[in-house]
Amino acid sequence: MMAERFDVLVQGISEADALSLLFADTACVERPADRYFAATRLGLCDCDTTLHALIRATYELKVDELFDRITRRKAVEALGRRKDPRAIPALVAVLECSDTEAVINALSALTRIGWSPGEAEEDCLLGLLNGEVTQIRAVIQLFTRLGIKSQRSRSAIGPLCDHESLLVSGAARACIASLYGEVGLMKPLVASLTDLIAGKRRSAVIDIGDSGDESLLSVLVRAPVSMSLRAKSFLQIVEANQSLSKHENQLLLERLLRDDPLLLDIRSEWECGSNAEEIEQNLSHRDEARQYGAAASLMRIDRDECLELIESMQERLWSDYVTHYYLSCIVGLRKINEKSDLIRSALAETTPQYTKSRIAAAWACLDLQLYDQMDLLYELSASAPWVPLRWTCQQVLARLIEKQQLERAF
Repeated sequence: MMAERFDVLVQGISEADALSLLFADTACVERPADRYFAATRLGLCDCDTTLHALIRATYELKVDELFDRITRRKAVEALGRRKDPRAIPALVAVLECSDTEAVINALSALTRIGWSPGEAEEDCLLGLLNGEVTQIRAVIQLFTRLGIKSQRSRSAIGPLCDHESLLVSGAARACIASLYGEVGLMKPLVASLTDLIAGKRRSAVIDIGDSGDESLLSVLVRAPVSMSLRAKSFLQIVEANQSLSKHENQLLLERLLRDDPLLLDIRSEWECGSNAEEIEQNLSHRDEARQYGAAASLMRIDRDECLELIESMQERLWSDYVTHYYLSCIVGLRKINEKSDLIRSALAETTPQYTKSRIAAAWACLDLQLYDQMDLLYELSASAPWVPLRWTCQQVLARLIEKQQLERAF
């Protein structure tokens, strides 16, 4: 099971404690939040006892009690992570509850498990299209990702391509494009990739991934959205088209994973000056477009000034995983050999939050010719669970070996 971003928050809870906390009386728990952390912790287990406890939680925890409700949502989410088909009946039952967030989590969990709904269950799903916007989006995404095609579902989802909410219309367009080949429906989403509202950019990236429209790979790569989210959609598209081996797609994937901010579609509103304080503030902004604007400034300023700022931020902000990532990128892209130790440290970092930094560090090993990292690159090229990291290490290792052989030949 691949580690996920917040696993570190629950690793201190034992399996026995998690089982106890799951059904505990909130009034008797010192830290009530530990109850829903316990549900997440049980999602990391693989025994039948913990599976049945999570299933039981979906039936027994009350929707009208706050911590019961949140813990139940997390239990549903954990069942999706476990991907055990025995959880399907419980998850289907959740679809009929009044808690919209739990319903959305159940739709996601059923998708992860690979559910095949029957006719009555499909009717239930189509009924959920009358709910809140986020619920409608989740239902449409389930049809798309599970490849469920029927005249009834097409008739219900098709008109939603013109829904007033982009969350719904984008998902509907992706569904009809993916399942019924109407890829022309995706063109309006291109403009959303540079929308001033971060949420609209992110949802457009997700919808383009769901559409499987290979013609949109080049604009997807340039979107000022988290590299990991773009990579997920990119790989979704090339997998659907079995086209990762195409030379042009290999080049696009490398460009995406190298994540040079100067090659992204950065609007003037996101640009950042050369002032060190402004760069630092924007680098930690919630909106990735503002982060990329700051990273672009780091690429443009004088090299010595850039080095000085990197050293200052490394000393104070190295534990911040966002700053950690961008500094790792810039050191490689600008070939700042003086900070090679930063790259060695980033490549060796195993905490899930820093996985993107390992990709940046791997490319930097190529740019800085850090041959002493070849053993770790080899290990990651064979065993890294995240495809973007594994693919990057394979590319970097092959080129370092080639460079090394050429140097020895001369």
